[in-house]
Amino acid sequence: MERKHCTAVVLAAGKGTRMGTAVAKQYLNIGGRPVVSYALEAFERSPLIDDIVLMTGDRQQEYCRQNLVQKFGLKKVKKICAGGRERYESVARAIEMLRESPEIGNTDGYVFIHDGARPFVTEDIIERTFRAVEQFQACAAGMPVKDTIKLTDAEGKIVESPDRSRVWQAQTPQAFSVPLIAEAFRRLRETDPSGITDDAMVVESQMGVAVRMVEGSYRNIKITTPEDLLIAEALLKSEQKKEDCS
Repeated sequence: MERKHCTAVVLAAGKGTRMGTAVAKQYLNIGGRPVVSYALEAFERSPLIDDIVLMTGDRQQEYCRQNLVQKFGLKKVKKICAGGRERYESVARAIEMLRESPEIGNTDGYVFIHDGARPFVTEDIIERTFRAVEQFQACAAGMPVKDTIKLTDAEGKIVESPDRSRVWQAQTPQAFSVPLIAEAFRRLRETDPSGITDDAMVVESQMGVAVRMVEGSYRNIKITTPEDLLIAEALLKSEQKKEDCS
């Protein structure tokens, strides 16, 4: 059976205020190149991905075209578009774009939504996510938590200690059938979107669909703070040493 059309949406529109830098976190350099370039290359290399939509901040499209797409030879990037103020707004615009754009025209395939600030996504993670979305129509990469998690009340008092074996740390990519995620975001426009922090939440809340977790990687970190940037540099050096040894 022929594989369905797969589009990757890479989100690079965030301002990264927690990083405390003038440059957004996804455009900071690790290993001498922008953070987001690593994620873009992973989707570019994957034989399961047909095209890429890159969502950027205002007035960053030309920068991305020259310093990412052209510089790294990213032929699968078909659209570079300005995102919204909030993450869910950027995703909603991307879903509309990939369905209506003549260059893409993905109306009944799958979409992989990925944070541009996660540079260590791999082809293996993409493949596992693809196998899951083929079977379940909605899935999210993630890993079981290592630490004990505590739920507190507004005063910081512990009210519950969830069973750690059932608690996962959500990552990206998160993948969905295009008709499912498009309808979920259509419904979201008619409700209060506050509190929505990822795409799985949109599908869960608007469609009542169970989203299946898929094994990601503990290395698949999101760079959000200066400490994360140091960790990312260390992970990158570790990977480079492994490549040199092999």
